[in-house]
Amino acid sequence: MAKARIFIVDDSVVVRHVLSAVVGEHPDLELVGFATNGKDALAKIAQLKPDLVTMDVEMPIMDGLTTVKELRKINPRVPIIMLSSLTERGASTTLEALSLGASDYVTKPTTGGQEGAKEYLKEQLIPKIIGLCTRRGVISGGSSSAKSLLATSGAAPIQFKRSGSSRIDIVAIGVSTGGPSALDKLIPKLSERFPVPIVIVQHMPPIFTKSLADRLNQKSAVTVSEGYEGAELYPGSVWIAPGGQHMVVKKHGTSITLSLNQDPPENSCRPAADVLFRSVVKIYGANSLAVVLTGMGQDGLKGAQEFSKVGAAILAQDEETSVVWGMPGFIARAGIAEKVLPIEQMAPEIERKVALQRLIR
Repeated sequence: MAKARIFIVDDSVVVRHVLSAVVGEHPDLELVGFATNGKDALAKIAQLKPDLVTMDVEMPIMDGLTTVKELRKINPRVPIIMLSSLTERGASTTLEALSLGASDYVTKPTTGGQEGAKEYLKEQLIPKIIGLCTRRGVISGGSSSAKSLLATSGAAPIQFKRSGSSRIDIVAIGVSTGGPSALDKLIPKLSERFPVPIVIVQHMPPIFTKSLADRLNQKSAVTVSEGYEGAELYPGSVWIAPGGQHMVVKKHGTSITLSLNQDPPENSCRPAADVLFRSVVKIYGANSLAVVLTGMGQDGLKGAQEFSKVGAAILAQDEETSVVWGMPGFIARAGIAEKVLPIEQMAPEIERKVALQRLIR
């Protein structure tokens, strides 16, 4: 299969040089062009038709946000990965870009010189490029670089687990690549009187998780906050694990609270869905609902298996509406999901399940 064609949009000579080197060294990728601003990029992209675009946020003449908006008018499908600064402004702008149709983001390296930047981008950017290009069929799912990211190669047919019958007292969500957009389609659809707390791991760095929580809170009937040490869970509260820290639930007397730690990463992630899921199972057992949404890799699988062992309900996002069907794909193929649903159906199904068990019990 042909190499994935990558187009770089960035006004920094240094960044373009490093990105070009990283892309050029990968056997499944080739650099087909670059632009120093959005206006130039739109003209070249229309001509070159790349398989994926990396996009700087701040550029002269036409910035990244405007470029994403205009590019989506002429090409609604090409994956776009934003390159953002690790700042409050960078986080806010990146989340806006994702809402406009960007596929994912990577924060720019801040230390280590050019060699350090190359290693950082190999670790952070290349897997996302491979995952997005494999999702579109540009790179074969059987390639060595794709096999470790996706759950599609040689997988068994999807089987479904019988519905759990226990009352649901908490919803735990794990999500990664494509998550901000997925959460934007789920959390604001929940009713103001949603009767249980929700805890979320979204793979994001510090600052970004706070911006995501604030953004969701502004448009939701439920209260969305970034998690903090000692925060008490209550009905209708939604807690997003802060970047760089694992988040778990703990019992203190009659109260259940959040606790944060910096234990080693799991699945190369901190926060990790597996860590949160295990703690939820320990406290709530079968009275839980696990939801695994779009994301790369398999974080959440081991934790979801613990939910399955105690008879808790599990939902997974479907392949069609996932940006990358890695995390939910592993759940679906493991045969532990009760349902595999489009993201648009996830909020109504969560509401239905939580309300149903309360009517029964």
